[in-house]
Amino acid sequence: MRLQKFLAEAGIASRRKAEEHIAAGRVEVNGVTVREMGFIVNPDKDQVKYMNKPVRLSSNKIYIMLNKPAGCVCTCKDESGRPTVMKYVKDISERLYPVGRLDFTTEGLLILTNDGEMANRLTHPKHNMKKKYLAVVDGEVTEEDVEKLAKGVVLDDGYKTAPAVFKILSSSSARSEVLCVIGEGKNRQIRRMFAAIEKNVCYLKRVGIGDIGLANLKKGEYRYLKKDELEYLRKSLKL
Repeated sequence: MRLQKFLAEAGIASRRKAEEHIAAGRVEVNGVTVREMGFIVNPDKDQVKYMNKPVRLSSNKIYIMLNKPAGCVCTCKDESGRPTVMKYVKDISERLYPVGRLDFTTEGLLILTNDGEMANRLTHPKHNMKKKYLAVVDGEVTEEDVEKLAKGVVLDDGYKTAPAVFKILSSSSARSEVLCVIGEGKNRQIRRMFAAIEKNVCYLKRVGIGDIGLANLKKGEYRYLKKDELEYLRKSLKL
């Protein structure tokens, strides 16, 4: 098994993030630091360590939905000392990590798991898993505005977003509420898309991933994914 896949399957991080850990020299195999991406390990024989801590595969796969509050970051540990989402699942003994990112001020649905393959597919662009957001925007948002957003806009780094769905739920001169459905996952994408049409998002909440929604889950609380939700994800991601 490739080292980055082993780390993902063990719940250290997504496969792409695991590659960053390897490149940074944070991973040892049998006492030797490994920086080679294609390095093969035998889970039954080799001793793997991440940050000097042993890493082992777990047969107990866990899938959790958290209603992330604002004021925390979607990492296991923050170098700047900011609070992380892990404090909301600290009663779970298995090593979990968040799938994808919601920025510090964004709330809503976040999946945490120790299933590296599912995490990798959920975040990979080719699977086009739709994410649904409720955006509250300062000022009026018009039909012309959402038409521009739906067709794709050019972000501040020159990237043009893919076609998406935007629906005005309410609009006034003071503020507007817009439902946003995107298949991409660029950093702070919704906020940057509205900025591209000179609008400011003052509140953002992810309310769904694919057909899975937050429903009545309270802010800061989590629950395990239901059987039908897991089956839906596995079918959608071809697992």
